[in-house]
Amino acid sequence: MKVNSDSMKLYAVTDSHHLNGRKLEEVVEDVLKGGATFLQLREKDMSHDELVKEAVIIKKIADRYNVPFVIDDDIYAAKEADADGVHIGQSDADYQTARKLLGPDKIIGMTAPSVELAKKAEAMGADYIGAGAVFNTSTKKDTHPLSTDALKEIADSVSIPVVAIGGINKDNINKLRGTDIDGIAVVSALFASDDPQSAAQSLLEISKSLFNDTVK
Repeated sequence: MKVNSDSMKLYAVTDSHHLNGRKLEEVVEDVLKGGATFLQLREKDMSHDELVKEAVIIKKIADRYNVPFVIDDDIYAAKEADADGVHIGQSDADYQTARKLLGPDKIIGMTAPSVELAKKAEAMGADYIGAGAVFNTSTKKDTHPLSTDALKEIADSVSIPVVAIGGINKDNINKLRGTDIDGIAVVSALFASDDPQSAAQSLLEISKSLFNDTVK
């Protein structure tokens, strides 16, 4: 399974801290039912074994909706759970390890907060790029927001899909208009919502209206 612009429109990133007692798989189901086009399991507090166990359950849900499913950082968990791929940071060694372990048909996304790193990721063979944080976010407190001009430069510098991440919600998404990105990656606006399905439906509709003029 590979990715394109359409699969980047609403990229859902999990965070169990927002669930308020609900089960992660239940909220994932709601988010996918609402139309999320991509799914990343990002659970920094889970052990490797816990991550694999959760990933196996979520992979079955993602498969039902035909949505690409990747795991954040843990290449070996992605292999063991037979996820569709992995999302990693900027490291030649990590990319080479991931590609060797997962094979040519799996998705490898990479984080790239600059044009230089975006071009590097594409040259290595990344399938898509995550750029941000574009707004202040509680998930990454040590980052400074990426300007819309910088985001546009990143999107225009590569031929692979680019998804913006970091503090995006329905109140600020319009600020990303004209940046040439392919879609948005969202955490709390989905997983902290009282109605994740409706939140996904709303964000997808807005994303499609803003980011429908690029084809990658």
